[in-house]
Amino acid sequence: MVAKLDPASRKNALKRLVHWSDVIGRDAIERTFVFGDFQQAFAFMTRVAEKAEELNHHPEWTNVYKTVEVILTTHDCGGVSELDVKLATFMDETARE
Repeated sequence: MVAKLDPASRKNALKRLVHWSDVIGRDAIERTFVFGDFQQAFAFMTRVAEKAEELNHHPEWTNVYKTVEVILTTHDCGGVSELDVKLATFMDETARE
């Protein structure tokens, strides 16, 4: 089972994940990605889906045209874990490509 990040580790992770923020009322983090068009947004989601399968850790997300809204939390531990940090980092790197 994956461990929930302690408050100091979570704070440090959010410093590195500059575009991510806490979800109000939940132990989760969120970010909105905006791409040039639907095709770019969908390509991003496809790459992230492959990584999510590899990690066996899946995002909560929605897509409307060129916008992808993401919430990450680890249900097994009831909050943000290192898996969320890994997936968020991968998403940030993928969005920059």
